[in-house]
Amino acid sequence: MTELTPLRHIPTANVFRKGDVFVLFGELFGRGYVNGLIDEARDAGMTIVGITVGRRDESGALRALTAEEHAEAEEKLGGRIINVPLMAGFDMDAPEGEQNPTELLAGVKLKTWQEDKLDWEKIERCREAGVRRFTTSAAQAMAEIDKLIPEGANVFFAHTMAGGIPKIKAFLAIANRIYKGRGERFESSRALLDSDLGKLILMNFDEVTANTLKYLLDASAPIRERVTKAGGEVRYTAYGYHGTEILIGGEYQWQTYTNYTQGYAKMRLESIAEAAWQQGIAATVFNCPEIRTNSSDIFVGVELSLFPLLTALKKEGGGEWAEKQWAICQELLGEGTSLQSLLDTIEKYNNDATSAQFRNFEAWPMDNTPALADVMIGTSEAITDLHKDRKALITDHLSSLVLEGAGPLMFHGASERIAPVLWLNHDIIARQLNALHP
Repeated sequence: MTELTPLRHIPTANVFRKGDVFVLFGELFGRGYVNGLIDEARDAGMTIVGITVGRRDESGALRALTAEEHAEAEEKLGGRIINVPLMAGFDMDAPEGEQNPTELLAGVKLKTWQEDKLDWEKIERCREAGVRRFTTSAAQAMAEIDKLIPEGANVFFAHTMAGGIPKIKAFLAIANRIYKGRGERFESSRALLDSDLGKLILMNFDEVTANTLKYLLDASAPIRERVTKAGGEVRYTAYGYHGTEILIGGEYQWQTYTNYTQGYAKMRLESIAEAAWQQGIAATVFNCPEIRTNSSDIFVGVELSLFPLLTALKKEGGGEWAEKQWAICQELLGEGTSLQSLLDTIEKYNNDATSAQFRNFEAWPMDNTPALADVMIGTSEAITDLHKDRKALITDHLSSLVLEGAGPLMFHGASERIAPVLWLNHDIIARQLNALHP
C-alpha cells in the first residue's frame, strides 16, 4: 500500500520548451484528463507525438489505421501519430489455432457466471501472446518516435492506458448490478472478484492499466539513454486513482468511490512508478480526483465527491471567478432548488454512518455492500433529479474544472520531480484553479 502523499504546493518548475517532444502513450478519443496535459505541452511549444491502439477488422484481427482514420486521429491530437497498433491487454490474443479469452468466455451466462470455470493454462498462454505482441509493437513504435526527437531535446511521456474489460455480452448486465444495482438488483463486487471471470478481468486490468507503464519504460529506454547522455531531461507521468481528499465537515478528508474494481491495477501502477523512481527514472503516477467521463458513467455515485470542490474553491481563496462557478452550477438546477441545499445533501451523505465506514485508506479498494449501494446510488439519483436537464449536470462542469486544474499540476509537478506517487486532492486543484483565474 502506497503511503498517502498529497501534493500540497503549486509547482512552477518547467524543464520543457519549444522543440521538446511530448509523447502521448495512449490514443486520444474524447475529453479526458490528458487534454489538460496536452494543452500545457502545446503552450510550452512542444512537438506532440502520439500512438494508436489500432482497430479490429471484421474477424477481430488487430490492424493499423487506414489513411482516413490516421488523418482524423492526427487532427484530433494536433500532432503526429505513429501508426503501429498498440492495443493493450490480452482478451483478444491467443497462440495460433487456440481460442482467445473473449472466445473462451462466450458461453458465460447471467445465471451461471459465478460457477463458470476457465482453463488457466490456456489463459496464461493468451496473456503471454498478448504481452509479446504489445512489447514488440511498443519497441517498433519507440524506434519511430526516436527519429522524431532532435538532439538536445527533452521528452515528456504521458501514459494514459486504462481499462481491460473483455467484450462479452453477459458482463454489461453483471456490471449494471454491481455498479448500479440496489435492492433485489444488487450484486456483490466480491462475488465478481472470487469468480474466474473476475480473476481474468483483474489480470487484464493489470496488463492494460499498469503493466503497460513498465512496457513503456522498457521500450523507451534507448530514447531515455540518448536524451540523458546529451544532458536532456525525460519525464513519465501516468493517471492513477486512489481516492481523493475532499471537504467533509470543513476539513479535507480522504474518501473514495466503492467498489472501484480497477483499484488493484492502479496500486500496481503505483508500484511500477516507485520501482522506476528507485532506478533514477522520473516516473510519477498522479492520483487524480473523481470526474465524470464516458468510461466512469457506469459507476453510479462516483460523481458525488465532485460537489465539495465548489466549497473548496471558496476555502482556498477564491474570489469573483469562484462565485461565478457557483452561479453557473445554480443555473443548472431546477426551480426551487438551491445549490447550498444540494451541498447540504452531499455533506449529509458523506457523514452518513454507512458512507463513513468506507473511508478506510488501508483497506482500499473495499467491496460494495447493499447498505452502501442504497445510500450512494439513492443519493446520486436524487441529486440528478434536481437538475433542469439530466444531460446538463453540475458534475459535467465541475469535471471540466478538475481537468483544467490537473493539467498544469501534472506538467509542472513532473518537471519538479517530486515523488513517484502524488495525490491531487481538492485543496490543490482549487488553489491551482484560483491561481489561473485571479
